[in-house]
This record gives sequence, structure tokens and C-alpha cells, in this order.
Amino acid sequence: MKRNETMLSTGITNRVYGLPQLVWSNRVARAVEQGMSCYPIYRKLHFAARIELEVLLDAIALDPSWRVERLNSESLFIDAEGIFVMAYGGRKAEYCSCVFYIWAADVAKAEGAKERILAKAGSTRITEPMFTIDWNFVTAEGIDSAEIEELATDVVHDRAYPEIAGGVHAFIARYLDAKETVLVLQGPPGTGKTRLIRAILAEISRRKGEPARAMYTGDAKALQGDALFVKFITGEDDAFVMEDADHVMKPRADGNDHLHRFLTIADGVVRSQGRKIVFSTNLPNVGDLDEALVRPGRCFARLFVRKLTAAEAQALAAEIAAGDAEKAGRASRAFNAEAGRGRSLAEIYQALQ
Repeated sequence: MKRNETMLSTGITNRVYGLPQLVWSNRVARAVEQGMSCYPIYRKLHFAARIELEVLLDAIALDPSWRVERLNSESLFIDAEGIFVMAYGGRKAEYCSCVFYIWAADVAKAEGAKERILAKAGSTRITEPMFTIDWNFVTAEGIDSAEIEELATDVVHDRAYPEIAGGVHAFIARYLDAKETVLVLQGPPGTGKTRLIRAILAEISRRKGEPARAMYTGDAKALQGDALFVKFITGEDDAFVMEDADHVMKPRADGNDHLHRFLTIADGVVRSQGRKIVFSTNLPNVGDLDEALVRPGRCFARLFVRKLTAAEAQALAAEIAAGDAEKAGRASRAFNAEAGRGRSLAEIYQALQ
């Protein structure tokens, strides 16, 4: 009797990006094959410092506690007994930003590596709140993304938003505590919608004790499929921000094919996770927005951010100038030139320069 036998084979393809990932992947694969544990502990360290990136990475690379290979001016990897670290950095105008992916044999080694790395930054480490913009866009290969870090140092004045009863910070706190997911900011360009969004992200960072992450896109093509929305639901972003989202917020009856996905994710998983969705739009009329988006229970508030009257602009300019008579006088003269015209927040800051 002839027996038919089928030979089964399996294979795994692992795409790596650079030498550090190749080294780490090979070590983990060998450990699994040998029935051993290689790096069971994982940590991620992310911080910014007011120091030149090369200086910081040089200090880390020359530490005698570990072996370091420098790949280029912005990345390196650390290899030591029970420790493997991939490090990447970027430069900003006033600071550098670094992320360290740490694998370790035990918790003590992982925490020790974090402390040693942070010690190299020392007093240059930035302690002010920061947030990360997860910018998504469409390429020939699909949706790609890039991370942009920002310092959350914008000062938000209550006088800039007279339509917010009780002050801006109390409003932000109520929104972040609310079960509703959606916030709609509506008004002319330059009236402070972006500044308010940045203040919301800054408060999320303060509450988390680490930089908030905001998914962001200005690419309408990125909204045509489900990929971006699945990424938001399953990823680490704290908020989905859509600025100048006129095309997304118009009624579906007018042919808007994007809104139904936002309506779907605004409830359910996203709500239970406490994530937020913030839209800003220049659409002038309330009726220009789809009613389903702004319905109670889904939308926390629909806030119309307007230009300030001459008197309101004068009072805000004096507050921002904070006793600088020359600045306040310059702004006052600019406003008096056209006393009957409303002023945007952007115009007020421009007059104070």
C-alpha cells in the first residue's frame, strides 16, 4: 500500500530597518529557537533637551558602562550585558528630541539604563509639556506618517475667547472629563482655533505625564479608506485633529463621503478609551455642519470663535504686553487706525511684535 506524504514547510519574513533592528531580531530569533528568554522587559524613553543632539549622543556613546555603535549623527545603538537599546534623535531650532527603545533582561537593568541616559541630559532636559503630531499622508505605497514634536508653551488668554464662559482652562478640563468625544471649533481664519487645539493637547500631556499624541491629516485621500481610522482605534494616539475640515463636516446629503467613518469611531471604542476628536472649520454658518456630527451625546460643544471688538482687542493686547508700555502703545495705535473693524487673534499678536 502506497502512502502519500506531504512535506509542510513554514517561513517567516521580517522586514527590518537598519542594522540595530537586524541585530536585535537575530538575537531574539536565536533565543526563541533555543528555548531561552533574551529580552523579556521593554521600555520606551522619550524626551527633549536644550542641548545639541551630537553633544548628547556623544555623551551617551562614550559612557564606559556599555558598548555603542554610532550609525550616523542622529542614531546609535547600545549593547551591554542584558541590555539592548536603539536610539534615534532629531533637531529642532531650540532643542533636540530623542527616543530610546530599551530591551532588557530584567526590570532593574531597564530602569538603570533609563536613569543613565537621562543623566546625560541633566538640567538641559525639557520639563514643559510637549505633544507629538502623528501626521498622516498618502504615498504611492499607501498611507505613511511622520512624527512632529511640539513644545506646548503657548499662553492661552481667557480674553481671547470671550464666548467661552468660565475661562479656557475650565472649558478644556470639562471637555477632557466629558463622555462626549467630538469638539467643533468654528470661525474665521486667525481667530485662535489652532491655539486652542494646542492648549487641549498640552493639557492631555499634563494629565498623562508624557507627551500626548495627536493623529493629524490634511490629505483628503487618506480619509477615503478605513486604514487611518483603524490606526486611530488600535494605536496610541490620544486625539484625532482635523483642521480646516470644511470638506469633512458638510452634510452627507451634499455628497460628503468622509463623515460616516468619523461618526462610527466617535462612539464605542474611542469613547470608552477617552480619546477625543477635534474639528476646526472656517464654514461660516451653523447649518453648514452635518447634524449627526454635532448631536448631543456625541459632540461636547460647537464653539464659534469670532473676531474681537476694538475694545476687546485693546484689553487683550494690554494683557499680553504684560506691562510693556511700548508694545501696548504700538498695538493701541494700530487698532485706533480702524476702530470699527473686528480683530483676529493673529492680528493682535502681529501688532504686538
